[in-house]
Amino acid sequence: MVGLNKVIIIGNVGTDPEMRFTPNGNPVTSFRLATSRTYTAPDGERKQETEWFDVVTWNRLAENCNQFLTKGQRAYVEGRLRTRSWESQDGQRHSRIEIIANRVLFLDRRPAGTLPETGEAASDDDLEPSEIPF
Repeated sequence: MVGLNKVIIIGNVGTDPEMRFTPNGNPVTSFRLATSRTYTAPDGERKQETEWFDVVTWNRLAENCNQFLTKGQRAYVEGRLRTRSWESQDGQRHSRIEIIANRVLFLDRRPAGTLPETGEAASDDDLEPSEIPF
């Protein structure tokens, strides 16, 4: 049976991107993205609900996101979900669901130096290393 793991979100960058490097020298950039929806509660009150997503990019896409994305910008992110688990020094188990992005589009007006015409950070079809060193 074939499966599908794909997610597409549009939101506001909530933290400036942070770039690191794997022991092999591959760049990894992560940032948080917020999406909001507004709805009317049964009592008629308008409410807003915000969801936060952890986004991870690799290689050339990581370099572009680190260089051109800043907190507050709107971005389109396309990728797959991955659950990462680890044990802290005190023995507690932790897990985090991340979006491993293979495409990021910058939706706000391009700052000087971004890719021409599209504002796209480019897609990264390279496979990321199986381990993230953080």
